[in-house]
Amino acid sequence: MKFSANINTFNACADRYVLSGYGERLDSDALIRAATQVPDLTGVELVGMWHVNDNNVEQLRRQLADVNLAVTCITPDIWASSKWGWGSFTSPDPAIRADAIREVQKSMGWAKQMNCDIVDLWFGQDGYDYPMQGDYQTAWDRIIEGTIACAEYMPDINLVIEYKPKEPRTHCYISTVGKTLLLIDKVNKPNVGAMIDVGHTLQAYEDAAESAALLDYFGKKLMYMHFNDNWRLWDDDMTAGSVHTIELLELLYWLDHIGYDGWYALDIFPYREDGIRAATESIKWIQGLYGLLDKIGRDNITSAIEQGDAMQVSSLVRTALLGNS
Repeated sequence: MKFSANINTFNACADRYVLSGYGERLDSDALIRAATQVPDLTGVELVGMWHVNDNNVEQLRRQLADVNLAVTCITPDIWASSKWGWGSFTSPDPAIRADAIREVQKSMGWAKQMNCDIVDLWFGQDGYDYPMQGDYQTAWDRIIEGTIACAEYMPDINLVIEYKPKEPRTHCYISTVGKTLLLIDKVNKPNVGAMIDVGHTLQAYEDAAESAALLDYFGKKLMYMHFNDNWRLWDDDMTAGSVHTIELLELLYWLDHIGYDGWYALDIFPYREDGIRAATESIKWIQGLYGLLDKIGRDNITSAIEQGDAMQVSSLVRTALLGNS
């Protein structure tokens, strides 16, 4: 298993009440040092223009290589500026739509320079807040057209669609695994697939294991994973396995079952917790639950699933976790 983490994991995390964050703001050097202190972490994710830009890309590449950290994903910033407030790819302003496509293409170029083949497309500002505010069909036309333009720009870089039901908009257009599959089908490019963010599936009242199975079933389009947890009401970005432990176990079974061999990346925001400890705990939970599959026996799980026997699954998991039969 290859573990990565969004490098923001180690920085002060702000919310809408404490805009400065709950800890010390770190520069890139300090963030990289923090990442090296997490056992088994061998990769980091970067955000375009936050961490990497035209002026520092080569220096950053060398710096990360020197400490044996791979760049696993770059996310273009098409959501954290007021100019994207009415949409990036779906903005009513054609100049802003063109800017959004350029931001993605810049991130694709940086990814290639840093030996990374994944760029994350998260359309957080592409949605609506009120009834009769969104032009739904036009919005989909623009998302499809923009994604095709980016995919064709650099075919050897994979674009992964990261879906999310809401935030910052009350309704995001690309909100569920089903809509993501529709978008991938319409774009119809081999380098366009999907990312599953576990917290986003929980928000969408999905089972992340089913979502992974569907993305595999419809064209093997699962290209990247974000691990975290929440209470289903909001994208809390808590440590992996902290709330939905059994569902995480099922997800790990299915990732193994479908032969997923990509990164197990952490997208957590430890607001009040220490980022190094939070990342370490997340990785240990994932490793521990993955090891539990060996203890239970994958064939035993497969057999119980084939029979649809929920009590047999319960018995297998309970016995492995608690030791009582």
